[in-house]
Amino acid sequence: MIRPLAMIAAATLLGTVIASPAQAAPEWHKGIPPIATPWTAQVGPSNALPEYPRPQLVRDKWQNLNGVWEFAKAETGQAVPAGQSLGERVLVPYPIESALSGIQRHEDRMWYRRTFTVPAGWKIGSGQRLLLHFGAVDYDAKVYVNGTQVATHRGGYDGFDIDVTTALKATGPQELIVWAEDLTDATGQPIGKQRRTSDRGIFYQGSSGIWRTVWMEPVAAAAVTDLGLTPDLAGKSLRLTVNVDSNQPLTAQANQPLTVRATARSNGRVVGSVTGAAGTELKVPVPNAHLWTPDDPYLYDLDVTLLNAGRTVDTVKSYFGMREIGTKKGADGKLRIALNGKILFNMATLDQGFWPDGLNTAPTDAGLKFDLQQHKVMGFNAVRKHIKVEPDRWYYWADKLGLLVWQDMPAANTGPIPAEWRGQFEAELHELVREHRSWTSIIAWVPFNEGWGEWDRAATGRIADEVKAQDPSRLVNAHSGVNCCNSHGDSGRGDVIDHHQYLGPATPAPDATRVSIDGEHGGFGLKVSNHMWFGDGQAYEMEPDSATLTAKYVANQKAVIGSAQSCGISAAIYTQITDVEGELNGFWTYDRQVAKMDLAQVRKVNKEIIAKADGSAANTPQPPPGTPGLTGIAFYPLDGTTEDTAGDHDATLVGGPAYGEGKSGQGLTLDGSTQYADTGAPVLNTASDYTASAWVKLDKADGAFQTVVSQDGASNSDFFLQYSGADQRFAMSFAGVRALAPAKPVVGQWYHLAGVRDSAKGELRLYVDGQLAGSVSACTAQAAPTGNTVIGRGKYGGNPVDYLDGTVDQVHLYDRALSATEIASLYTSGN
Repeated sequence: MIRPLAMIAAATLLGTVIASPAQAAPEWHKGIPPIATPWTAQVGPSNALPEYPRPQLVRDKWQNLNGVWEFAKAETGQAVPAGQSLGERVLVPYPIESALSGIQRHEDRMWYRRTFTVPAGWKIGSGQRLLLHFGAVDYDAKVYVNGTQVATHRGGYDGFDIDVTTALKATGPQELIVWAEDLTDATGQPIGKQRRTSDRGIFYQGSSGIWRTVWMEPVAAAAVTDLGLTPDLAGKSLRLTVNVDSNQPLTAQANQPLTVRATARSNGRVVGSVTGAAGTELKVPVPNAHLWTPDDPYLYDLDVTLLNAGRTVDTVKSYFGMREIGTKKGADGKLRIALNGKILFNMATLDQGFWPDGLNTAPTDAGLKFDLQQHKVMGFNAVRKHIKVEPDRWYYWADKLGLLVWQDMPAANTGPIPAEWRGQFEAELHELVREHRSWTSIIAWVPFNEGWGEWDRAATGRIADEVKAQDPSRLVNAHSGVNCCNSHGDSGRGDVIDHHQYLGPATPAPDATRVSIDGEHGGFGLKVSNHMWFGDGQAYEMEPDSATLTAKYVANQKAVIGSAQSCGISAAIYTQITDVEGELNGFWTYDRQVAKMDLAQVRKVNKEIIAKADGSAANTPQPPPGTPGLTGIAFYPLDGTTEDTAGDHDATLVGGPAYGEGKSGQGLTLDGSTQYADTGAPVLNTASDYTASAWVKLDKADGAFQTVVSQDGASNSDFFLQYSGADQRFAMSFAGVRALAPAKPVVGQWYHLAGVRDSAKGELRLYVDGQLAGSVSACTAQAAPTGNTVIGRGKYGGNPVDYLDGTVDQVHLYDRALSATEIASLYTSGN
């Protein structure tokens, strides 16, 4: 967007910076990063990201302003240092904390300065204007040309353009000064993973100041500023809006409307053309479209000409892909993501976009491309750009290589965004969508991650609706990791239900209107000596060698197939493409020097997932009817004995619990230490449906977990009918998945609990006192039972845990999912 002020800004050539004649000019020196990428040594003053930075709107004439600039720390309230040489040298566009910048430290406020010369052939002022473009400056910026302030901008991830024509001197060098302020996590500004000081965990070194390409170009008095490109498969066309800036008179044709002629080409052959008014939606015909897919990322060329009274005033080149993202029911009846009307599982990595030499900025365009190329090498068809926004060339490579992009909004701090910053967050979110709405690869917007910055569930839903209204052509994932961390809960809005689970995979089920995805899982790690940012680090689970790491990945991804087939997830996002600082869970080391897994095996299993996870499998088999009646296959009245009065699985007391007053007669009183009752066998077939019920009275209800009934699994209990200390509520749970009651129980009061596993519906349900209290998606198939059913404790991480502190009575076990009516009758009976 061109943002002219009353006086406007600058142009810049890779010319010589003016130095004080009293002393030799300071020199730029590349810093030494803790570890170097294959591209670190290639970066220097003459080739700092020299590529054309805007692939979707290309003009022939332009001048890159990257290179060595003057630099200095800025003091609060300091006057603009116009005409003064600054004492340090920085390599633009690398953030000042990075080694490639040559500064390699943080400053809250800073000055940049250089001179530039406008090429004589550009004829600025003779019907031509000069635009200055900033790809991104983190965070607040002021721009001065020849001592005059020409622009201000707030936002660290979006670009801004300035018409600087009126601020230029008639001849000679022009002075350009940029002031920037970046307080990072000291404010409520959107920062993503940046922190002023890395925590050696999931947050990283910040990136301040100019961090994307700075460049200039001449344009006519009326010029194209932006192209809105939306493929329309049903209409066999490209919906095109050509936005124009025309804030100066157009001489004799001033009163004539501006028109646009747009022509689409396939391999040089014209496939469609349209002429119409600028600023309105036009339809460029694209008959018999060659569709864009990850396996065949076909792109059309687009020529756009701006005309005034039939005279050409501006010409730009662009491109587009014909593709459509939506949803569709699979053969199993579950709603799934569809590309071009066909269900396509999105197999992605979490891509943070950090670099040990350039931090937020990739050292070279080849480096920027490398991460995306490796996605293709490893058989991925998608990528989640995790709470960061990349330069345009990143999305260009995603378009060219064929990757579906889930684009996050950079988060603020993890706590609720302060009220005075919420409007800024929303403004930057909508600007993100506006600037990136034409990339073929982007198929989803993600406003929130794990509740970071979220202040209100209703506001989250409203924001999701507003993003969808802004761009109806893509999916909106209101809240990635809605089950996690600082989340305020599911707003019910958007197109996606997204859970995170480490090591995972997550298993949310779709509903009638929203697909479900595993938004983050995995996180297996490996240390590689001499390729770690801190010389050490961690992951969710560390492995001893590459072979073990690869095997863990393959096994974990096989489980993704099960989650897709049983639960209906449409995407899975593995953490992550590379290590980042202290996180060692990448396919590649942080320096992109070492692949940590056998990538051939990675590719094979990823391709298998995409092939098998399309919803074509038959519906989940119905479980057998089970044993009728309300007695169950095992019943423990606990009236002074652990006899199973319905079957032959009499229990044994462990740890010396006693009998006391029960709900009906006597009950088993446990002290919360090591006491429980062991039935001596796996009473329940956990591979099918089942129900466990009991009366329980707690002697305490604090932050500790207490299990009423469970069945031991290989490492964790197959299920837990429990009091969840983390939530301080009753729950029916699997490890990491809980159907929760709405309120905290009262100590000393009897409650009837019934936990139901319904495999056909893919649910866990909890009933309290005969009423449904909570349910949760739990759709993955459980393994056959391996351990004993127990009363009064659970098992987690291979160890006995969560001992009950209270009294339990009337325990029933059923080989079917009891209905709500049956559970209400069981409660009413008092048994």
